[in-house]
Amino acid sequence: MNRFLRRVLIALLLGVLIYGAFVIYSGISVVRASLGGFQWWTFAGALGLASFNYVLRFAKWEYYLARLDVRGVPKFESFLVFLSGFVLTVTPGKVGEVFKSAVLAETHSVPMPRTAPIVIAERLTDVIAVILLIALGSIGFEGGLKWAIAGTVMVSIGLVLILWPAPMNWLVRKAEGSTGRLNRLAPKLRESVASLRVVASPGALLIPTLLSVVGWGCEGFALWLLLTGFGFHVPVPLAIFFYATATLAGAVVPVPGGLGIAEALIREQLVQLAHVPHGAATSAMLLVRLATLWWAVLVGFMALAVLRRRFPHLLREQAEPLEIEHTPS
Repeated sequence: MNRFLRRVLIALLLGVLIYGAFVIYSGISVVRASLGGFQWWTFAGALGLASFNYVLRFAKWEYYLARLDVRGVPKFESFLVFLSGFVLTVTPGKVGEVFKSAVLAETHSVPMPRTAPIVIAERLTDVIAVILLIALGSIGFEGGLKWAIAGTVMVSIGLVLILWPAPMNWLVRKAEGSTGRLNRLAPKLRESVASLRVVASPGALLIPTLLSVVGWGCEGFALWLLLTGFGFHVPVPLAIFFYATATLAGAVVPVPGGLGIAEALIREQLVQLAHVPHGAATSAMLLVRLATLWWAVLVGFMALAVLRRRFPHLLREQAEPLEIEHTPS
């Protein structure tokens, strides 16, 4: 458990430094003045919209488990397992969310290689959804369509690599023909590849992608709602476009949670394209990241705490070696 907390604390410290730099750059007094007249009920609304996205993403998780024929996991416990993956939301590309597969393996004995590919399918449908939102938001907006084209190319390459059997089969054969640890991992790799083809097949993409469009659209709408709290009425499609482009850029660049990248894009687009003053743009950016990124991390830790009360053995094996390792000699 220490190692997960350490990663989050490092990301949190990085976030504080980045956010502090944005505030200083915009002017502390200007940011404070913008928050003075802010309508805080809109922040509560943003938290609600982000939470609704989590419910939709849980529906995707359940859909994928059903596709993989994983049965017998009570819905409430499955919900807690899913939310626990948010603990490592602040990992590059959110790949740390595979943590929930490890939790599911410990709590309900579902082999981790069987469900880990769900994270890839989740990210794939999320990227497709974000690109759709960018395309919709870029209608009548010069320069926006290039993001949609670039994203479409990336998604197409990803789909080809996932669904084209030759590269995956070659990778499995290389593992099986090797010696040592890689050879021992070959059966798990084959199982993961089989699961990936199930959850990322064209027939399995439609429903999760639609859920992602609504979910990420809600978080983009949260940015619009926060802007109204500052008294600025940006068109809804434009606010969603700003949020979606920042989300995509933050996912592509390999930094924890897109820290620095997403924030800079949100703020600069608000200033340069929507003509929002620097102070309000910085404040809106900080609040939307608190309501989406950091709220998710907090929810993840709360879910994990509940799970550990229900399953006292959870993560005990991982925690003990870390405690021993850091014991002074």
